[in-house]
Amino acid sequence: MARYSATPANEAKSAKCRGSNLTVHFKNTVETANAIKGRKLLNAVAYLKDVKEHKQCIPFRRFHRGIGRTAQAKAFGATLARWPAKSAQYVLDLLKNLQANAESKGLNAEDLVIKHILVNPAAKRGRRTYRAHGRINPYKRSPCHIEIIASEDEKNVEKAKDERAAVVFQTRQQLAAKRLRASRQ
Repeated sequence: MARYSATPANEAKSAKCRGSNLTVHFKNTVETANAIKGRKLLNAVAYLKDVKEHKQCIPFRRFHRGIGRTAQAKAFGATLARWPAKSAQYVLDLLKNLQANAESKGLNAEDLVIKHILVNPAAKRGRRTYRAHGRINPYKRSPCHIEIIASEDEKNVEKAKDERAAVVFQTRQQLAAKRLRASRQ
C-alpha cells in the first residue's frame, strides 16, 4: 500500500487516490491542483471540464513567468491564467478514480470535499537535442506525482451559548461607581 503525505481526520469518511510518474508538466499541474483545492468533488470535475473547453481558466499564481493575461482570471482575483488541458485531463482522471474509490467505500460523492491535494516533482527523464556546430544539449521532461484525499464535509453544529462569555469586563473606576450606586439604593 502506498504511503500518503497526509492522513485524513476520519479514515472511514474519506477516499484517496494517487498517480506516480505522470508525464504531465509539474508546474502546470501544481497550479491546476491549487485551483481545485477545497472544492466539492463534483464541482471540481465540472470546473476541470470547463477548463478543457476554455470556458473557465486556471489562475497561475506561483509559476507565472511569461504567462499571458486573460479576462477570465478576474473571477479568481488574478490576471494571469491559462488553460492547461493535459494537466486538467490527468487530474480529472484521478478525480474519477477518487469518486469510484469513495463509492466502493459507501461514501456519497456529493458530500466529498477535496481536503488535500499534493503535486511532487518526479525524476526527470532525459533525451537529447542536437544543436548547431555538433553540440548536444539535454531535452528533459518534468513529470510529477499527484495524490488526492477527499473527505465528507461534517455538518456544522451550532455552538451553545455560554453565559460566562456575556460578562463585560469593567475598570476599577467603573466597578467603584457601580458599588456606589448600589449602596445608595
